[in-house]
Amino acid sequence: MYDKLFPPKKIVLPSGKIVLQKRSRTPLVFLILAVCMVLSADFTGFSFKVLFTRIHQFFTIVLAMIPPDWSSLSDIWTPLLDTIKMSLLGSIIGAVIALPVAVAASSNIIQSKVIIFISKVVLSLLRTLPTLVSALIATFVFGLGTMAGTVAIMLFTISYVGKLLYEQIENVDMGPFEAMESLGMTRLQAFRFAVMPQVLPGYISTSLYCFEGNVRYAAILGFVGAGGIGLILNEGIGWRDYPAVGMIILVLIVTVTLIESISEHFRKKLI
Repeated sequence: MYDKLFPPKKIVLPSGKIVLQKRSRTPLVFLILAVCMVLSADFTGFSFKVLFTRIHQFFTIVLAMIPPDWSSLSDIWTPLLDTIKMSLLGSIIGAVIALPVAVAASSNIIQSKVIIFISKVVLSLLRTLPTLVSALIATFVFGLGTMAGTVAIMLFTISYVGKLLYEQIENVDMGPFEAMESLGMTRLQAFRFAVMPQVLPGYISTSLYCFEGNVRYAAILGFVGAGGIGLILNEGIGWRDYPAVGMIILVLIVTVTLIESISEHFRKKLI
């Protein structure tokens, strides 16, 4: 249809032969995107005018956090450690559980289509469920506190690491696996010695990257009562105590930066 509306351009080669060059689809793609943006803005009530006239309020709040309240630093350490412990424990448990789930979802390792289907559906459901919703459900099951936050982070880690890991497993070179099976090894033994060495660096790297993100996610789980630094962050915002909020954000930035630097160092060693 597009070629009929915009006929290909004729190009005459030095030999006299005529070739046809199809018109670029780029203008059509930009037009479709522009129409989608306009319709989306109209449907959601988004207004660029309001955005540009009210954006200065954001900087007003940011300026209110400067300088941060250094006297509140002593009240931050314990919730911050709770946040880091939640993230670390949830990430480790989630990454460990994600390994067998990812294997069960790998079509080149597991022969049962039922097991593969169930494993992929479980991972999809966990990815669909937002971390805040998982934490909210966990608070009803385990009560308020870091236990609920750890469970929410664990579920997210399973979904994230499991998804990426089973894709890595399905893309490995199956030659060594088949060779070890032909020598009499079981599928589990062949997976351990032929597939696991190929995916192990990516698996550990993905788990470390997930841990970095979990520290940030854990910081807001306190909004639903899941413990950690989010509790005092929510309290500070509720009381409009912006200098204290600025101190919390500053501590989080430094903490996340340090964790990312350490994690990046180990990922470079692995890849």
